[in-house]
Amino acid sequence: MRTERWAFYDGLVHKRRLFLATLALSACNRSSLKRIGVIPKATSHLFFVAIHAGVNQAAAEERVEVLWNGPSDETDHTRQIQIVDSMIAQRVDGIAISATDERALAAPLKRAIAAGIPIAMFDSAADIEDYVTFIATDNRAAGCTAARTLAGLIGNQGKVAMIMQKPGGTSTGLRESGFVETIAKEFPKVEIAARQFGMSDPARSRAAAENILTAQPALAGIFASSEAASIGAIQAIRARGLSRKVRLVTFDSSETHLAGLDDGTIDAMMLQDPRRIGYEAVRALAQRLAGKTPARRLDLPARLITKADLGKPGVAELLRPPV
Repeated sequence: MRTERWAFYDGLVHKRRLFLATLALSACNRSSLKRIGVIPKATSHLFFVAIHAGVNQAAAEERVEVLWNGPSDETDHTRQIQIVDSMIAQRVDGIAISATDERALAAPLKRAIAAGIPIAMFDSAADIEDYVTFIATDNRAAGCTAARTLAGLIGNQGKVAMIMQKPGGTSTGLRESGFVETIAKEFPKVEIAARQFGMSDPARSRAAAENILTAQPALAGIFASSEAASIGAIQAIRARGLSRKVRLVTFDSSETHLAGLDDGTIDAMMLQDPRRIGYEAVRALAQRLAGKTPARRLDLPARLITKADLGKPGVAELLRPPV
């Protein structure tokens, strides 16, 4: 009986040793993976949730470990700077970032480069030169397309307004400047009568749209340059019963966008491919860490969508990105 009991305990000890050895081997394998810190502008927007899905896909394919961390608010560049410095302190092997502010993030990213950490930028760039790659929607071209689309919707004449994202954001700034330049060059009878920042917040964007609609009773159309700006504009136009009267061109997608497209509040949407943006950013860094040279820049086209396009191939994935 004593022999059987000791044999049982010996078996437990052996199994425990095997278990601990397996854990140690697993930890060793994890520690051998290259670590890439990925820092979005914000973690709360659906756009960046979809980017996260692309990041994870690339990490699995390239066999790298991802540390995902970003501010909750797109205007909080102070928090994003802290996260960059934390990634440097952790000695990550690479950093992919969508900069909240192109100037404010330049110094911390230069510190990372000085520490030997390669930088990939996605969606919004920072004012640095020694980066590996920049991957984003062709935002200036998208702004030009939005201008031509809105002008066409109002018969190439009348007053329009802009609900903008925030100062200092490269991606939305390019959309907005592309819109302004195209209206000025191509549509002399279209006047940009008002423009306000929504500061990356749907409620503030709605207030901005409400203010403009009150001050401009003859307004013919609005361009909203981001997800938050679009949601605010949709809500303001619908609340005033102006759907199909004030024409609206939006950017990005959400359930609010889809409802607006369905009920006629939105006339056209500019859609990005956020999953691919995240995927390509991590893939480029993995290539660099493997000794390869990825493309210095990748501009992805935005897609213009109207209600008539809903059944077309690929549209559903852009409207509701897999996350």
